[in-house]
Order: sequence, then structure tokens, then C-alpha cells
Amino acid sequence: MNGGARLRRALISQRQKIRARRSLAPPSWAAEVLVLFLILAVASNPALAAVRKPNILIVLADQWRAQAFGFAGDPNVRTPNFDRLASESIRFINAVAGMPVCSPTRASLLTGQRPLTHGVFLNDVPLNPNAMTIARVLKSEGYDTGYIGKWHLNGDGRSTFIPRERRQGFDYWRVLECTHDYSNSYYYADAPDKLKWPGYDAIAQTHDACDYLRSRAKSEKPFLLFVAWGPPHDPYFSAPGKYRALYDPAKLMLRPNVSDKLQGEARKILAGYYAHCTALDDCMGELLETLHDTGLAEDTILVFSADHGDMLGSQGMFKKQKPFDESIRVPMLVRWPGGPGLKPRSLDAPINSEDVMPTLLGLCGVPIPKSVEGLDYSGCLRDGKAPGDGATVVLCSAPFGEWERRAGGKEYRGVRTTCYTYVRDLSGPWLLFDNLTDPYQTNNLVNVPAHAALQSEMEALLKRKLRERGDEFRPGAEYIAKWGYQVSANGTIPYAP
Repeated sequence: MNGGARLRRALISQRQKIRARRSLAPPSWAAEVLVLFLILAVASNPALAAVRKPNILIVLADQWRAQAFGFAGDPNVRTPNFDRLASESIRFINAVAGMPVCSPTRASLLTGQRPLTHGVFLNDVPLNPNAMTIARVLKSEGYDTGYIGKWHLNGDGRSTFIPRERRQGFDYWRVLECTHDYSNSYYYADAPDKLKWPGYDAIAQTHDACDYLRSRAKSEKPFLLFVAWGPPHDPYFSAPGKYRALYDPAKLMLRPNVSDKLQGEARKILAGYYAHCTALDDCMGELLETLHDTGLAEDTILVFSADHGDMLGSQGMFKKQKPFDESIRVPMLVRWPGGPGLKPRSLDAPINSEDVMPTLLGLCGVPIPKSVEGLDYSGCLRDGKAPGDGATVVLCSAPFGEWERRAGGKEYRGVRTTCYTYVRDLSGPWLLFDNLTDPYQTNNLVNVPAHAALQSEMEALLKRKLRERGDEFRPGAEYIAKWGYQVSANGTIPYAP
């Protein structure tokens, strides 16, 4: 429902109230005439219609790959609420996390900038506290702002109180920098007193988010609320027991790109991973019910995504940072009943992390700051043409932690299009997949003579994209030195737990 529709609804309601008071007071024909005049004026004047911008609810999971949903074809996982959400949403089927690891994606989501611009290309480094974030932009447009859950952008220890001036424009605050101890999970509000989420933290955070929604149901101001869950990120075996009981490792079907020698380990891990997923599915169900019951659903843009995926044994690998689809592809659902409506659509445009902020500002009719590098897909969501050239960049500027160099980690740059993945490392071409004919990426076409023309075309595309971004693709040590970061032997920023 647009601004004009909301105002017409309010005026019609007022007219009905006037009629209801006729039994208590003499009729006021003048009041009725005034209400009818205002209805006609709003209907004919778009400037009067734009009285209130939509709310935004962003729900972000951690390490939830795009493939692990019922609506995405996973035969194992139980996600009925997400399946229902997908049936009412626009789904970006080629959404990617351009740098598939936690802090870089979160910084790009908030700023609309790429990792080598905002500088958060490693975990546990700070995002500039004066960054132009989506929260600051929307606050200037009259929005209330709130954040609940995992932050991982302060860079001053994972359990340290984050003062207001470092909250990037968010006012309502129920946050911890980072924890994955889901049933022993703490957070801070406005004071430096550590508080504890009861039970499994994602469930408690969802309850808090629902309370926030109920408190804004009658507000004249729109809101931006960010809910950032920690699961299904490992530890995999820590979901509540009733969810773990749903999955028998022996009965799980694995993706064809999981090697025989890893199948036992992969099944065990997947059972725990799926348990977290189904717990979060119940959380999404609660959010959807609250949006409906409060009357907020019509005028709320709901975005669901994740900061990156998880290999979970595919390609013989686990976790993230890698350029394969299980790592880079993320869910991306956008539902706005009062905007594009509830008819489901799938878009194949390869949207990236930095594109989310400008797209939401575009949907809200808010000017996009010049600092933003991402693309505005709001026109595409309204049945228009997708921006860009049908390709987006994926990269690792400096491998660290779980994918340190001793574990095979390396710098890379690549492009993901609607059809292909092409990746090179510092020594030359590394990967080339036709994702339409080879969705599990088991047939690497790099340096295969029959595909030389395709490789040449993709190499030219990657070079052009990097040139447009000003990315010279240098060794990771150069970026670390440029930003003045101090890293450990495995490339990780030391941090206080």
C-alpha cells in the first residue's frame, strides 16, 4: 500500500467515525464534505500521497547457504516458514556475498561500499565509526532505527561494550560484537552492563524483535530494524534438542560434489546445521505472525539474507571464503505487500552485498549518498530492467583464519554471472564453471581447448570489472599494510574474546 492508499484509508476511517457519532451529536455535513474533499485531493495529487515511507525489517543469518532451504530444493531441511515467505517474495536466485566472510559482508550491507573501499576485508577490524550507513541515511529521513543480535564491526574485542557513538546510526540497541555460544549468550543495551539472552539466543532475539515491532505498530514514524542471528554458523551441534532430534545423519542426502571420504563427517555436520536452520525457521514464523497481527506487514519491506554460505563438505571443503557457490551464494528474499505485492518472482540478476543498501533506499524514495558503490535494484524489483552488466565480482583479498594459506587459502578475484563463474588467483586462471549445465561445479573448464573462447571472454570481463573498481589485484600483504593492520601467523586479526 502506497502513501496515498494509507492516507485514503485513514480519511475513510475518519468519515466512518463521524457517521458513528451521529447518534450522539448533530450531524456535521461540513466535516463530511471536508473528508470527501481530502480523499479526492489525495487521489489526484501524488505529492500529497507521499506521507510516510515504508518500514524496513532486515533479517540476517550467519553462514546460511542459498541451497539449504525447502524452496531452494534441499530435500533434507525443514523450512516451512521460509518456504511460505519465498512464495510471497521476490527471490534473487544469484545473490552472492562478494567477499564471503562475516565482517566484510556486514560492512558492505551497511555502507553500500566494497570491502577494499571501507577497509573491512578481515574479521575483527573496525568499520569507520563515521561511515555513511543506511541507518544514518534513514535517520535523516525521519526513521527510527534498531539493531538486535550479532554486530562484528567494532573491532575492539568480541565482548566489549559498544558506545552509542560507534553504533553507526542505530538507536535501539541489543547487541554483542560476536558470539557463537548460543545458549550462553550475552548482549548490551544502552548501559555498559552485560545482559544475558535467556535460552537459545536467536529465539530470545526474535522475541525482542517482535516486542519492537509491536511498540512501533501505531507510530507515525517508519522504522529500520536489523535482526542478526548467529546460527547456523558452527558450532553445529548446539541447537535446542527438539530441533536436533529432527535430523538423522544416516538419512540425509548429500550434494553430488561431496567426496566419498567426507560423507560421514558431512552427514554429521549437516544434521546439526539443519537443526539450527529449522530453529531459525520457527523464528521467522514468529516475525511473520507479528507483522501480520500488528498490521505492519503491508507497509514493511522484509529482507532476508545471510552474510555468506558454508561449503559443508562440497568440493572437499568446509565453511567459507572460497569462491564456490556453496560459499558465495546467499539467500535473498524481498517481500513488500504494499509495493511489488505478494506474487512470487525469481530474478537471476547477480546482486551483491553492496547493492542491498542502495536498493532499499531506492524502494523508499530516498536519495543514495555519493559514497555508495553498489547498484540500485529497486527498478528491477518493480518489473524494470536490472542495473549493471549481468556480472558481479567475488574476491578474497587476504585469506585468514579457517582458510589460512597452510590450509590452501589464497587471494583471488572472480566474476559470477547468471551463467558462469570465472576465478583467477595471483598465478593465473583457476576456475571456470558453466553453472547452468554444471550446477555442482564439478567440471572445471579452465584451459580446456574447447572452451578457450569462453575463458578469453570471461578473462576480459573480469579485467574490465577490476579496472572499473580500481582493483589492481595485489598480494594480500599489501592491503594489510595499507590499512595498518597487524595479523597473526594465520593472517587473523588478534582479538579479545
